[in-house]
Amino acid sequence: MKNFFCAEESCEVKEDPIGCALNRRYYVLLEFPPPWTSEPLDSKALSDKLKALKAVINEEVELFLRLVFIYNSQYYQKGYTRLIIYYQKEENFSAYLKKEFVLSNINDAIPIIEKCIKGETLESENNNIQTRDILVCTHGSHDKCCAKYGNPFFRQAVFTVEDLSLSHVRVWQSSHFGGHRFAPTMIDLPEGRYYGRLDQKSFAAILTRTGDIECLKNIYRGWGVLPWQVQFLERELILKYGWEWFNYQIEGRVIKHNEDETYNHVEICFKTPDGMTNTYRCNVIEEQTKSIHTKGECCNTELTETPQFAITNLWKI
Repeated sequence: MKNFFCAEESCEVKEDPIGCALNRRYYVLLEFPPPWTSEPLDSKALSDKLKALKAVINEEVELFLRLVFIYNSQYYQKGYTRLIIYYQKEENFSAYLKKEFVLSNINDAIPIIEKCIKGETLESENNNIQTRDILVCTHGSHDKCCAKYGNPFFRQAVFTVEDLSLSHVRVWQSSHFGGHRFAPTMIDLPEGRYYGRLDQKSFAAILTRTGDIECLKNIYRGWGVLPWQVQFLERELILKYGWEWFNYQIEGRVIKHNEDETYNHVEICFKTPDGMTNTYRCNVIEEQTKSIHTKGECCNTELTETPQFAITNLWKI
């Protein structure tokens, strides 16, 4: 197991990354320097008050809120803590809204986070700061692939952003947000799109929305505002319409599915900037003969079955 890396296994068996973007109403990003323990809220340097949030953020809360620790030494100011909250107003298919706070005491983040858990209105002094925040998982204590692949990618990503002179883009190393078997993996906020198996060429293409769109076929994990089944159809339409797709107004839904979700009938409607509207539907079905058997995580010893899905009967209405 010492030399086993789940990300390498995933590549070898050609596991499809699409459909694994998490659907969360809140992303709560708390600036806190690593090292982080496997469960970040267990980190020794945290106050007991912050550690107590672990009990509050239970399995039910985690279905709509994701707490992520972030850090970049270039942005860090000693004696201050940045708290960034990306959130959606109810269920919609658009980019997240943002509230950003700079706190003189990290414990001041607790009542703000508690408001998110309760769904209460947030207030901040600097709502007009327009940024694009890239989270790169480097959480090696959670899974060693995130350290092996995430850390070098993060360092190179910082240089890539500087080389492209993208002053509005911030790159953060972050704690775990799922998908370490696709390391290096990232979330692009405020859109909430997930990517994996990145290199600097594909990263630059995502940042600038230029280059060969086909690169997304193997690195796009999905858009977190869409149901996982609809993420398959969205990738297909991205490959069809190219980078312009990211300028469209998009809505997606699951029309129907069977009990175990091996069959799903899905739809995406979109509107272009010039007012043209289109609707596509397809089936997203499990290909039983193409299921893969992997350990899934670096710490696992037994193989588990992972279903693979395909699109059938794609048509434009």
